[in-house]
Amino acid sequence: MKIGLFFGSFNPIHVGHLIIANTMATTTDLEQVWFIVSPQNPFKKNNSLLHEFDRFDLVQRAISDNTSLRANDIEFHMPKPSYTIDTLVRLQEKFPQHEFKLIMGEDNLAQFPNWKNYEKILEYTGLYVYPRPNSKAHVFGNHPNVKFVEAPLLDISATFLRACIKKGQSIRYMVPEPVEQLIKIKKFYL
Repeated sequence: MKIGLFFGSFNPIHVGHLIIANTMATTTDLEQVWFIVSPQNPFKKNNSLLHEFDRFDLVQRAISDNTSLRANDIEFHMPKPSYTIDTLVRLQEKFPQHEFKLIMGEDNLAQFPNWKNYEKILEYTGLYVYPRPNSKAHVFGNHPNVKFVEAPLLDISATFLRACIKKGQSIRYMVPEPVEQLIKIKKFYL
């Protein structure tokens, strides 16, 4: 099976993430998309990061009705911070029957050369890249292992959602209803 890996903090998961994942699963040769919930991104501070198990639960609730989407907690069992290349190696060892592709926003391509062993990721896994607002031309535009996928341009951010929650403002329609309900019940991000 060819599986797209969508890494992220998902703090919280929102409709932008879901639309990208569903677009990848339905318009490309990917058979499934796995959300890889990252406990700690090496490039981000984690001062407003909800506990990884809570974020994983939110992802599972968000995708429970879509058989093409899965949540994966493999990085919870790895040293922190986890690096994408190490996770890819672990996934390939655990699931040798699958072929993995890394899903990435176009805005992240500029930082991609800063990733640990990025050349190996390009060579062995390759990238499925979705558009992002205000992204500029990049060096990987003609790379044979980089596939650009047409997808809606969405500019919803988890930072914006957390700010709305703190101010008591509605996040309706920006997150799936089960995610919104759990955030309210558990008083996440207050």
